Amino acid sequence: MNTFTMKDLSVTERPYEKCLKYGTSALSDAELLAIIIRCGSKHQNALELAHRILNAHPIHKGIAGLNFLGIRDLTALEGVGEVKAVQLQCMAEFSKRMAKAVYKPFLTFHSPASIADYFMENTRYLEKESVFLLLFDSRHRLLKELHISEGTVNQAMVSPRDLFIQAVRYEAVYLILLHNHPSGDPTPSGQDLILTRRIAEAGKLLDIELSDHIILGNNCYVSLAERGLLYEKE
Repeated sequence: MNTFTMKDLSVTERPYEKCLKYGTSALSDAELLAIIIRCGSKHQNALELAHRILNAHPIHKGIAGLNFLGIRDLTALEGVGEVKAVQLQCMAEFSKRMAKAVYKPFLTFHSPASIADYFMENTRYLEKESVFLLLFDSRHRLLKELHISEGTVNQAMVSPRDLFIQAVRYEAVYLILLHNHPSGDPTPSGQDLILTRRIAEAGKLLDIELSDHIILGNNCYVSLAERGLLYEKE
């Protein structure tokens, strides 16, 4: 059986030539990916392989699925070797860093929305809860950004002691805690509120203020400071 190669397509349908004539915006996701991977296998051309890659994840389809595919997932596909798999993973990571770079010039640590937009790119595709810590000096200047821990699919694994060890180490005066909800729903759980209030109360003793705890969802967030949930209501 002969493979239908890219050369068998009309010139106007070949992704590379189409890009030169009409620009990248005229290409489909599969056509863009076909140009990046350059070649397929003896049984499929680059465009056919691109479609297979974009549909490889059982749940997350399309270009978002690339963020959920590991090296083993990719190399299990005919036509994707280790080198191509690494290239695809680097491309996915590069796109996340580009998205963060867009937000960085507008980042203000006095705005929960700004912080959430910036860190959303770190957590949007994570399948487990991860905890991030921002440490500030007395003028609210950022001292350090830390990835503290990775938990389970529905629970962040962190203790106040771990946070304040880092806060004291960097001589922080204020801190902001962030973690993601892989479900995409940033509504705080009972455990989130308990942990937040333990950290806030411990901070009072050490004179290190918890300025906010931001929970990240899918293109949405909840700021516990904005909702007045950092401390127990008296």
